[in-house]
Amino acid sequence: MVSNLVNIDARLLVVFDGHCGLCNRAVRWLMKRDRRDRLRFAAFSSSAIAPLLARLDAIAPNTDSGPGSILVVRDAGGPAEEMLLRTTAVLAVLAELPHPWPAIAAAFRWIPRPVRDLAYRLVARWRYRIWGRLSSCPIPTPEEQRQFL
Repeated sequence: MVSNLVNIDARLLVVFDGHCGLCNRAVRWLMKRDRRDRLRFAAFSSSAIAPLLARLDAIAPNTDSGPGSILVVRDAGGPAEEMLLRTTAVLAVLAELPHPWPAIAAAFRWIPRPVRDLAYRLVARWRYRIWGRLSSCPIPTPEEQRQFL
């Protein structure tokens, strides 16, 4: 078990690129809609999740282009720990939100994963050019702090 993950319980852990403008906007969007408190967040650069990332042999941040995927962990630190990447991760997160997002996630699952992931990779390749690269990971407000590791 990872001691830093004690308060995560059955929530999904969303690990994101803290320097990516798109990723930060997506996290803020998710926090507004997570009315059932099903998600926790951590930037790839967070020391709180370094042991988890090492254990999962997860994607390490690349100094030039950042991590190429969102990472979602189910049962973090537990016996059924599972790592999800790209569109599989996004759809798992959407499924945890209130209506209509689980239905939208279910509809997108009909698209073959290689096709979904190709679109994801294209967005990931262009995200810094379109949404910008932040010089540092934004600090959550006191209200948001409980949702971050």
